[in-house]
Amino acid sequence: MATPYRPADALRSPRYAGVRTFARLPLVPEPELGVDAVVLGAPFDTATSFRPGARFGPEAVRSASALLRPWHPTLAVDVFGSSSTADGGDLGVVPGNAEATAARLAEDLGGWLDAGATPVVVGGDHSILLGELRAHAARHGPLALLLLDAHADVWEDHCGERLFGGTVIRRAVEEELIDPQRSLLAGVRGPLYAEADLEAARELGFELITGDELRALGPGEYSQRVLTRTAGAHCFLSFDIDVIDPAFAPGTGTPEVAGLLPHEALPLLRSLAGTSFVGFDLVEVAPPYDGPGQTTAMLAANIVWEMLALRLVSAA
Repeated sequence: MATPYRPADALRSPRYAGVRTFARLPLVPEPELGVDAVVLGAPFDTATSFRPGARFGPEAVRSASALLRPWHPTLAVDVFGSSSTADGGDLGVVPGNAEATAARLAEDLGGWLDAGATPVVVGGDHSILLGELRAHAARHGPLALLLLDAHADVWEDHCGERLFGGTVIRRAVEEELIDPQRSLLAGVRGPLYAEADLEAARELGFELITGDELRALGPGEYSQRVLTRTAGAHCFLSFDIDVIDPAFAPGTGTPEVAGLLPHEALPLLRSLAGTSFVGFDLVEVAPPYDGPGQTTAMLAANIVWEMLALRLVSAA
């Protein structure tokens, strides 16, 4: 049996040394059997609705991830020692073309799924989700989507474009990639164009929890709502960094005030232990708007680490 992939030993080589892969994991640029979990980049941002820059998100998150260590004290798992984990480099994208990018992402990600790896994809704007869901749904059928996001992303179009960051969830429903009746959108907040912006998600069949409601629920009741909603389904978790308050995550394309605090968001994620996850993504990190301490990228790297930990305690 091949030696499982692990990060470089930080007691032999300091964490600030070496080429920047996620958490200093080995780079495995092509799908390979024996990789249990893989971190992948999707550097595409031409479907953003406001500030561009998320094409540089994977690079920034990889750089910030050098600080991570393997042991998760809350979930009591060795995130990197319990399975073979690699950085798979970046998936294919087509600059300026969201639909062509979705097709490339679905094809490239499908190779990793065929090899048996659970992917965590780092965007990129939220339009990358469509390609991911196409790859997963081709193997599992319609998925239960768990979304943590300041926006529901169910618009019909934007300036005539049917695929961009704010329409991706509606397109996924139309293609029957997700089952709205088993999906939950949480953290939505901020000014709207009209009341219909929220009602559109519910009309599609989603359970929608606003940001204020999510904070009032707390991890315990949130996880129960998820368990009830998704029971028996294959789940995909998509985390848009703009669900976090911009005081802590300013580096994003469409910031909204009064978001979750980091110490609120992490327990919400950990409360999902035992959910049947088949894939994850973290999107909308835009480094040009981050602070000098790279607080957005650092938080995003830790969220990816939390996703890798959730995979180890997944019921899938």
